[in-house]
Amino acid sequence: MAKTLRLGIAGLGTVGGGVLDILARHGALVAARAGVKTEVTAVSARDRKKNRGHDLSKLMWHDDPVALAADPAIDVFVELMGGEGDPAKAAVETALKAGKHVITANKALLAHHGAALARLAEDRGVALNFEAAVAGGIPIIKTLREGLVGNRVGKVFGIMNGTCNYILTKMANEGRSFADVLKEAQALGYAEADPTFDVGGFDTAHKLAVLTSLAFGTEVNLKAIDIEGIEQVTLEDIRNASDMGYKIKLLGVAIAREEGIEQRVNPTLVRKGSPVSDTDGVFNAVVVKGDFVGDLMLEGRGAGAHPTASAVLSDIVDLARGNWRPAFGVPARDLKPYRAAPQMAHEGGFYVALELHDKPGAVAAVARILADEKISIESIVQRGKIEKDTPRATAPFILITHDTVETAMRAALARIERDGHVASAPRMIRIERL
Repeated sequence: MAKTLRLGIAGLGTVGGGVLDILARHGALVAARAGVKTEVTAVSARDRKKNRGHDLSKLMWHDDPVALAADPAIDVFVELMGGEGDPAKAAVETALKAGKHVITANKALLAHHGAALARLAEDRGVALNFEAAVAGGIPIIKTLREGLVGNRVGKVFGIMNGTCNYILTKMANEGRSFADVLKEAQALGYAEADPTFDVGGFDTAHKLAVLTSLAFGTEVNLKAIDIEGIEQVTLEDIRNASDMGYKIKLLGVAIAREEGIEQRVNPTLVRKGSPVSDTDGVFNAVVVKGDFVGDLMLEGRGAGAHPTASAVLSDIVDLARGNWRPAFGVPARDLKPYRAAPQMAHEGGFYVALELHDKPGAVAAVARILADEKISIESIVQRGKIEKDTPRATAPFILITHDTVETAMRAALARIERDGHVASAPRMIRIERL
């Protein structure tokens, strides 16, 4: 390695600015730990005139990030633009083909093209590092890729989106609606003007796809993930769950089963006091179940300028030390083809909210349908008052089931709705036995 590691940064937004902040404050410390001086020599961003709080006048500026990626004046290309396609994809490919190490925080790029980029990096004998792509400052990538090499991982799950966790926490603690808390999250900058990517579960899915590949040694497969966001979670659901000893969290879950891999993102009831249940606000938490290490949980700030930039610096120092590994833990050619578990093979308990018509035999009819599908009821309670002012009086009922398969649960709920026992579609939330 040269005496100076020359960085080219594409993207000077939140994370790019955070990298500049850390190097400005801790440049000497980073150099001491890396064993070489680390400096930014070239950058690319959309607006040259924007004040970014740092003197960039001595740096080489490229309007085109692909040109920056090919610049012989840099050793490492740091991609912090985001997006699954170009220019990020073209720039990363250009850097790898030019024999430059790449560091990226781009979860979408990896979820869509991770295996192909890993193969390209290995063909050129360079690194593709992405600690910052999942869970911000939490070192989950290094943990899976290096720390747990002596374990066979059976399950990885966790809270991977701070926006959703903030919204659900505020709803629970302050008794406010989803729409109300979402507006606050947008005002505070935790949620985008169009929050679909976060609250719809897609951000978590991108991160889960990357972790699944690392955990189980398979090719990345975003399309295999069953995705459900938090938009339909009501304040009543959160209150009901709390009364029954649960919290509702948006979890990304990947499980290696004999018949294949199960990947899903969905709101989940988790027992109070269990792993991740006390991770609130904008914090993230990821749990890995290894056959020898047992349960390992990492919790911390999953986003933000400095936590995410800290992860970028970790990758930079690894490269400076010559400590780099195959992107997904094993050589890309050895990644196994992805084999999905049968759809809706999930087995576990379920929370179900029903608005039953208040008429004789309604509860018995529901119990009979569940029994037909071999679903055992753990508890059933009536919540709130019977609504007498509606055209047909209704009564809210909450069911908690014993473990069953999801296909049976969905079949039962479809029949309950079809047979006219409920005034509105049942709401179902999985219960995760952590």
